[in-house]
Amino acid sequence: MGVGDGRYELGPASGQLQVKTTRTGLGARVGHDLTIEVTRWHADVIIDAAHSSASSVSVEVDTNSLEVREGSGGIKPLTDSDRAQIKTTIQQKVLHTGQHPAITFRSTRIEGTEESFTVDGDLTITGVTQPVTVHGRLADGRVQGSATIAQTRWGIKPYTGFFGALKLSDDVKVEFGADLTSGA
Repeated sequence: MGVGDGRYELGPASGQLQVKTTRTGLGARVGHDLTIEVTRWHADVIIDAAHSSASSVSVEVDTNSLEVREGSGGIKPLTDSDRAQIKTTIQQKVLHTGQHPAITFRSTRIEGTEESFTVDGDLTITGVTQPVTVHGRLADGRVQGSATIAQTRWGIKPYTGFFGALKLSDDVKVEFGADLTSGA
Protein backbone atom coordinates (compact mmCIF):
# COMPACT_ATOMS: atom_id res chain seq x y z
CA MET A 1 0.00 0.00 0.00
CA GLY A 2 1.47 3.34 -1.05
CA VAL A 3 1.27 6.68 0.67
CA GLY A 4 -0.43 9.48 -1.21
CA ASP A 5 0.96 12.86 -2.08
CA GLY A 6 0.50 15.49 0.57
CA ARG A 7 1.83 16.92 3.80
CA TYR A 8 2.51 14.73 6.81
CA GLU A 9 3.40 15.73 10.34
CA LEU A 10 5.50 13.41 12.49
CA GLY A 11 6.54 13.47 16.11
CA PRO A 12 6.71 11.38 19.27
CA ALA A 13 2.99 10.54 19.01
CA SER A 14 3.52 8.87 15.63
CA GLY A 15 6.98 7.35 16.02
CA GLN A 16 10.44 7.21 17.54
CA LEU A 17 13.68 9.06 16.95
CA GLN A 18 16.73 7.49 18.59
CA VAL A 19 20.47 8.06 18.77
CA LYS A 20 22.72 5.04 19.26
CA THR A 21 26.30 5.32 20.48
CA THR A 22 29.10 2.76 20.72
CA ARG A 23 32.26 2.76 22.80
CA THR A 24 35.90 2.18 22.04
CA GLY A 25 39.26 2.44 23.79
CA LEU A 26 41.02 0.37 26.42
CA GLY A 27 38.30 1.06 29.00
CA ALA A 28 35.38 0.22 26.69
CA ARG A 29 34.36 -2.75 28.83
CA VAL A 30 33.35 -0.47 31.71
CA GLY A 31 31.16 1.77 29.56
CA HIS A 32 27.88 1.18 27.78
CA ASP A 33 26.61 1.33 24.24
CA LEU A 34 23.70 3.74 24.60
CA THR A 35 20.25 4.04 23.09
CA ILE A 36 19.05 7.60 23.57
CA GLU A 37 15.47 8.56 22.75
CA VAL A 38 14.50 12.03 21.56
CA THR A 39 11.25 12.71 23.42
CA ARG A 40 10.38 16.09 21.83
CA TRP A 41 10.73 16.45 18.05
CA HIS A 42 8.67 17.52 15.07
CA ALA A 43 8.97 16.70 11.36
CA ASP A 44 7.13 18.08 8.33
CA VAL A 45 7.18 15.85 5.28
CA ILE A 46 5.84 16.90 1.88
CA ILE A 47 5.49 14.10 -0.68
CA ASP A 48 5.04 14.81 -4.38
CA ALA A 49 5.71 11.48 -6.13
CA ALA A 50 5.54 12.98 -9.63
CA HIS A 51 7.98 15.80 -8.82
CA SER A 52 10.57 14.69 -6.27
CA SER A 53 12.08 18.19 -6.31
CA ALA A 54 8.81 19.42 -4.74
CA SER A 55 9.11 16.87 -1.92
CA SER A 56 10.79 17.97 1.30
CA VAL A 57 11.57 17.01 4.88
CA SER A 58 12.27 19.31 7.81
CA VAL A 59 12.93 18.15 11.35
CA GLU A 60 13.46 20.02 14.61
CA VAL A 61 14.72 18.32 17.78
CA ASP A 62 14.57 19.80 21.28
CA THR A 63 18.12 19.20 22.56
CA ASN A 64 16.89 19.07 26.17
CA SER A 65 14.64 16.11 25.37
CA LEU A 66 17.26 13.37 24.99
CA GLU A 67 16.65 10.53 27.46
CA VAL A 68 18.94 7.53 27.94
CA ARG A 69 16.73 4.46 27.48
CA GLU A 70 19.22 1.57 27.32
CA GLY A 71 22.83 0.85 28.10
CA SER A 72 24.19 -2.43 26.83
CA GLY A 73 27.53 -3.99 27.64
CA GLY A 74 29.62 -2.73 30.50
CA ILE A 75 30.61 -4.44 33.70
CA LYS A 76 27.60 -3.18 35.66
CA PRO A 77 24.05 -2.38 34.52
CA LEU A 78 23.22 1.25 33.80
CA THR A 79 21.55 2.86 36.85
CA ASP A 80 19.08 5.75 37.02
CA SER A 81 21.91 7.84 38.47
CA ASP A 82 24.10 6.92 35.47
CA ARG A 83 21.28 7.94 33.11
CA ALA A 84 20.89 11.32 34.83
CA GLN A 85 24.65 11.93 34.76
CA ILE A 86 24.84 11.02 31.04
CA LYS A 87 21.92 13.37 30.27
CA THR A 88 23.66 16.22 32.10
CA THR A 89 26.90 15.53 30.20
CA ILE A 90 25.03 15.54 26.88
CA GLN A 91 23.30 18.83 27.72
CA GLN A 92 26.29 20.68 29.19
CA LYS A 93 29.39 19.26 27.49
CA VAL A 94 28.24 17.79 24.17
CA LEU A 95 25.26 19.74 22.81
CA HIS A 96 25.54 22.92 24.95
CA THR A 97 21.75 23.09 25.10
CA GLY A 98 21.70 26.50 26.80
CA GLN A 99 23.15 28.11 23.66
CA HIS A 100 21.77 25.58 21.14
CA PRO A 101 18.23 24.50 22.12
CA ALA A 102 17.51 22.78 18.80
CA ILE A 103 19.01 20.46 16.22
CA THR A 104 17.55 20.97 12.75
CA PHE A 105 17.53 19.07 9.46
CA ARG A 106 16.36 20.52 6.14
CA SER A 107 16.28 18.38 3.02
CA THR A 108 18.01 19.59 -0.15
CA ARG A 109 17.32 16.58 -2.40
CA ILE A 110 15.17 13.44 -2.24
CA GLU A 111 15.72 10.51 -4.60
CA GLY A 112 14.62 6.90 -4.95
CA THR A 113 11.50 4.87 -4.49
CA GLU A 114 9.26 4.04 -1.54
CA GLU A 115 11.24 0.82 -1.05
CA SER A 116 14.59 2.61 -0.92
CA PHE A 117 15.16 6.36 -0.89
CA THR A 118 17.79 8.87 0.18
CA VAL A 119 17.27 12.31 1.59
CA ASP A 120 20.23 14.66 1.34
CA GLY A 121 20.05 17.66 3.60
CA ASP A 122 21.66 20.13 5.94
CA LEU A 123 21.97 19.11 9.59
CA THR A 124 22.65 21.83 12.15
CA ILE A 125 24.06 20.77 15.53
CA THR A 126 25.56 23.25 18.04
CA GLY A 127 25.29 26.00 15.42
CA VAL A 128 27.35 24.10 12.82
CA THR A 129 25.68 23.03 9.58
CA GLN A 130 26.99 20.11 7.53
CA PRO A 131 25.47 17.96 4.78
CA VAL A 132 24.19 14.50 5.66
CA THR A 133 22.41 11.69 3.83
CA VAL A 134 19.50 9.81 5.36
CA HIS A 135 18.59 6.36 4.01
CA GLY A 136 15.03 5.17 4.32
CA ARG A 137 12.09 3.14 3.13
CA LEU A 138 8.34 3.46 3.23
CA ALA A 139 6.04 0.48 3.66
CA ASP A 140 2.44 0.12 4.83
CA GLY A 141 2.19 3.79 5.78
CA ARG A 142 5.32 3.67 7.97
CA VAL A 143 8.58 5.42 7.19
CA GLN A 144 11.84 4.05 8.63
CA GLY A 145 15.42 5.05 8.17
CA SER A 146 18.77 6.01 9.56
CA ALA A 147 21.84 8.17 9.15
CA THR A 148 25.36 7.88 10.51
CA ILE A 149 26.70 11.09 12.01
CA ALA A 150 30.43 11.65 12.64
CA GLN A 151 30.37 13.99 15.66
CA THR A 152 33.68 15.64 14.81
CA ARG A 153 32.23 17.00 11.53
CA TRP A 154 30.06 19.24 13.72
CA GLY A 155 32.93 20.22 16.01
CA ILE A 156 31.82 17.82 18.76
CA LYS A 157 34.60 16.00 20.58
CA PRO A 158 33.36 12.47 21.37
CA TYR A 159 32.96 11.92 25.11
CA THR A 160 35.85 10.33 26.99
CA GLY A 161 35.98 9.00 30.54
CA PHE A 162 38.29 7.18 32.89
CA PHE A 163 41.17 9.51 31.97
CA GLY A 164 40.71 8.85 28.26
CA ALA A 165 40.59 5.05 28.49
CA LEU A 166 36.85 4.98 27.68
CA LYS A 167 35.79 6.78 24.51
CA LEU A 168 32.58 7.06 22.57
CA SER A 169 33.07 6.28 18.90
CA ASP A 170 32.96 9.33 16.65
CA ASP A 171 30.10 7.84 14.61
CA VAL A 172 26.64 7.81 16.16
CA LYS A 173 23.64 6.30 14.42
CA VAL A 174 20.35 8.13 14.23
CA GLU A 175 17.35 5.85 13.61
CA PHE A 176 13.70 6.75 13.11
CA GLY A 177 10.40 5.06 12.49
CA ALA A 178 7.04 6.76 12.26
CA ASP A 179 3.53 6.26 10.95
CA LEU A 180 2.66 8.83 8.31
CA THR A 181 -0.46 10.72 9.34
CA SER A 182 -1.89 13.55 7.29
CA GLY A 183 -1.15 17.01 8.60
CA ALA A 184 -2.55 20.41 7.76
